[in-house]
Amino acid sequence: MEAAQTTPTTTKRLHHKKPQKANYTLTAVLAVLAIFAILGPLYMTFVIAVKDPSQMLNVLSWPKVFHWSNFADAWQMTDFPQKFMNTLFITVVNIVFTVITNSYVAYVITRNRSSNKFFNFLYFYLVSAMFIPFNVVMLPLVKEVSAFHMDNVLGITVLYVIFGLPMNTFLYSGFVKQIPIALEEAAIMDGASPLQVFFKVVFPMLKPMHATVAILSFMWTWNDFLMPLILLSDPKQQTLQLAQYVFQGQFSTNYNLASLPISWCWHPYY
Repeated sequence: MEAAQTTPTTTKRLHHKKPQKANYTLTAVLAVLAIFAILGPLYMTFVIAVKDPSQMLNVLSWPKVFHWSNFADAWQMTDFPQKFMNTLFITVVNIVFTVITNSYVAYVITRNRSSNKFFNFLYFYLVSAMFIPFNVVMLPLVKEVSAFHMDNVLGITVLYVIFGLPMNTFLYSGFVKQIPIALEEAAIMDGASPLQVFFKVVFPMLKPMHATVAILSFMWTWNDFLMPLILLSDPKQQTLQLAQYVFQGQFSTNYNLASLPISWCWHPYY
């Protein structure tokens, strides 16, 4: 075969092709905006936390006098260690059980949808629950939780796992479809049971989706205020989000102390 000949015009284009230059102006602007987006809320949290209520006329101003006693007052008023441990327990346990149980439910439903109408109906039944607002089921949920004595940290953790099932089933199902069934058939031929097939073959391959579900579950559980508010009546069982509620008075709100539980631990909102 004859070598492809290049015309003078083509050679000129190849030799004179200018490399793309980085847009330093746009990069600098985006960097400044990113810094303000991160440090701005942290600055406001700090200056509000060390101020006296009389200095709140200008929220962004640097405090003239630092009231470090606000930290001790907020620590005592909120019972911060207990509330933090409750929130941490609910979040961690919810993530662990959500990843294990919801992935298995989604796997079973996805693999049987095409051959069994019940699992196909179950899939659409779970996914349709995403369109139901929580306010619709709020009152019946309070009645049922009270009847089953689930108005505690452990009970609300179970509810988080259940309420996350519709969305997580939808996410996991799309990923399970991409896994070749031949891998599972080979494991069965080697004598693996259905549970072994899932936990030793399928479950490790779902790591990207595990990370997605874990992050979404963490953000939802850690930031949630409404469900703990209506279900956890015992102050010792309440979460860190409800600790902010003690600063809400009838005629005013103590923003100086309310900002302190946020500054003590990392908050996903920021």
